[in-house]
Amino acid sequence: MLAQSLKTPAGWVELLLTIALAWLCFYIAEHPAVRRSIENWRWRPLRHIGQRIFWPLLMFAAASLAQLAAKIAAYPVVWPQLLAMAANWMIGIRLVLAILHLALPQGRFTAQWERRLSGLLWGCFVLWVSGIDKIITDWMKSLSFTVGSNKLSLYTVLTGLLWVCIVMMLMMWLARWIDERLMSTQRLDMNLRIVLSKVVKSLFMVLSVLIALPLVGIDLTVLSVFGGALGVGLGFGLQKIASNYVSGFIILADRSVRPGDRLNVNGFTGYVGKITSRFVVLRSADGQEALIPNETFVTSTVINESYTGKALWQSLDVQVGYNTDLPRALAILTEAAAAQKRVSTNPAPNAFLTGFGDNGIDLRVGFWVNDPENGFLGLFSDILMTIWQRFNEEGIEFPYPQREVRILQDDNGETPAVLPVEDKEKPSETAVSESK
Repeated sequence: MLAQSLKTPAGWVELLLTIALAWLCFYIAEHPAVRRSIENWRWRPLRHIGQRIFWPLLMFAAASLAQLAAKIAAYPVVWPQLLAMAANWMIGIRLVLAILHLALPQGRFTAQWERRLSGLLWGCFVLWVSGIDKIITDWMKSLSFTVGSNKLSLYTVLTGLLWVCIVMMLMMWLARWIDERLMSTQRLDMNLRIVLSKVVKSLFMVLSVLIALPLVGIDLTVLSVFGGALGVGLGFGLQKIASNYVSGFIILADRSVRPGDRLNVNGFTGYVGKITSRFVVLRSADGQEALIPNETFVTSTVINESYTGKALWQSLDVQVGYNTDLPRALAILTEAAAAQKRVSTNPAPNAFLTGFGDNGIDLRVGFWVNDPENGFLGLFSDILMTIWQRFNEEGIEFPYPQREVRILQDDNGETPAVLPVEDKEKPSETAVSESK
């Protein structure tokens, strides 16, 4: 019919009018006022889908009106039928790609991948219009094989995978919508929200397979064969992966590890930034990130420094001279720590005398930090600076390294050697010989 229409001038006029109609629909869809009205829609998924399918919807409506007008006028038309068919297929393509874009995480579905998938789907449209798809499907149906008591063909397997992907995209989109609602609520504990999110995603993935396979006529008993093979694989190669996956649910359920906790695992200290199905992300104060398998938190000893409370005990050592007023020095240490806003007042900071050193008296001030996630270097600097200023105001000296030197003389009053104090109990052989 298309070839016959191109042999007549009326057919060329009909073709040009159809192209003009498609261009007019594109002009209306891309008009700034129309685009702004669509962008003002509140629900983001509906806004994205509307931006993608508004033009083909206009083409389909215009082509349908053109066919209706031609039918009323009793004039047979061909090209508007093709335009309606192409618009209908474009709606399906863009709708699938828009749902895929919403279902996948941000940044996973790029414009390049969208163009590739669009080209693939348009190729399928061309095959369908030309009738080549019938030849391909008959060939795939002829390639059959037996799985247990069921007979499958290549066509059945491919259509089954296609339906699984489509249903899985819908399920992922629904799971993502539920996940956003769970994470935004404040009534549930964070660990409980993460557990519910993972359970919902896993449940929807299983449901997508259970729903899609019967749609193409595949009996679910076929999965028993693959289930046995999967069980053997889990027993050998996938044992660690399964263990980490189950351990992730365990640590979330018992709330032993929560986002924001300060952990020490195998000498690495950091804060829990993310809990995934396989590992936990720890971020240290200097920006390093460690991926700790979930199994480690179940089978090994993990130090959770913020299990019952996030405040941490820290201390600073200071040395003063032996002629120092110790009660006054201890009071200054306590006041310097208590003056910082990040230091807890209950329990309050405290100072202690820890020992008598070679050069001075050792003091220590201890305090609880309310927000250890903000680091300690700046806080330590502020406390030490305050101590230095207060000690200078009170006349308290920081001792310099001291060393006592003893000079030994012989019977003639000569000075044979100079010995440091640490060697006075055991002089060197040269000093003893010169002394004699």
